[in-house]
Amino acid sequence: MYCQRLAVPFSRAVISRATLQAESALAIRCIHTTVARKDIDSAAKYIGAGAATVGVAGSGAGIGNVFGALVIGYARNPGLKQQLFSYAILGFALSEAMGLFCLTMGFMILFAL
Repeated sequence: MYCQRLAVPFSRAVISRATLQAESALAIRCIHTTVARKDIDSAAKYIGAGAATVGVAGSGAGIGNVFGALVIGYARNPGLKQQLFSYAILGFALSEAMGLFCLTMGFMILFAL
C-alpha cells in the first residue's frame, strides 16, 4: 500500500491538487449571496425573533393567574397559607422559566444565526 503511494508520479499528484483547488473555488462561488438575499434573511430573522418573544407576554399572564389564584386561595382557606404560598412560588418559577426560554430563543435567532 505504501509502495503504491510512493510510486505515484509527481505530475499526477500535482494534477490532483489542482483539481481539489478548482473544486473548492467552485464551492466558494456557489455560496455567494446578493444584497437582496441578505435583506430578506435579516427581515426573516427579525420576524422570527419577534414571534419567539411573544411567549414572554404569556409568561406575564401566567404569573398573574398564579398570584390571583393565591389570593383567592387565601380568602377561602387562610389555614393553608404556607402550603398555598409554596405552590404559588413553584408556579411562578415555572411560568417565569418559560418566559425566559422564549426570550432566549429570540436572542439566539437574532445573534446566533
